[in-house]
Amino acid sequence: MIAAFGDSLTAGFGVDAGLSYPDFLQKQLDAGGYRYRVVNEGLSGDTSSGGVERVGAVLAGKPRIVILELGANDGLRGIPVMNTRRNLDLILEELRKAGVKVLLAGITLPRNYGPDYITQFDRIYPELARKHHVPLLPFLLEGVALHPDLMQKDGLHPLPQGNRIVAENVMEALRPLLEKQ
Repeated sequence: MIAAFGDSLTAGFGVDAGLSYPDFLQKQLDAGGYRYRVVNEGLSGDTSSGGVERVGAVLAGKPRIVILELGANDGLRGIPVMNTRRNLDLILEELRKAGVKVLLAGITLPRNYGPDYITQFDRIYPELARKHHVPLLPFLLEGVALHPDLMQKDGLHPLPQGNRIVAENVMEALRPLLEKQ
C-alpha cells in the first residue's frame, strides 16, 4: 500500500471524486504493472502539526511507501518556518522508525509572501530530504502551478488535468522506490 499523506493538494480539493493526483497515480501504477493500492490520506486544510497528530493513523494502515506532502498551509498561514521544519522532521522520524519508504514532496509559496520567508520555507524540503536520506520531489506542482488552464480559479489547487500532471511528476520520483510484485 502507498499512503498519499498530505493536505488539500493530495485530497483533491475542488475536483470530483476520482480526479485527485492519487487517483491518477493509481491508474499509472496499474498500467505499469505495479501491484500497489494508493490510499488517499489527504486532508484539506491540514498543517504539518496536524500531520504530526495523524501520522499514527497513517501508519496503522501499514503502508510500504508514504508520499509526504505537507507544509503549504503552514506557509499560507505564516507559521514560523522552524515550526514547520520541526513538525516535518518529527513525521519523517516516525516514518523511518516504522520502516516505511518515503517520498518527500516539496511545495513553495506565492511570491507575495516575501523573499526572506519564501527562501527559508523553500529550504525545508531539501534539508530534510538530505537529513533523512529520502528522495525529494522538489515541487509537487511543477509544470502545473503557473498554468491557469491547469489550475482552479483560486490559483492554489489543480484542475483534473493538472492533477494528472502532478501524478506523472510523483510517479517519476516514486519509481525508484517501487518493486514489481
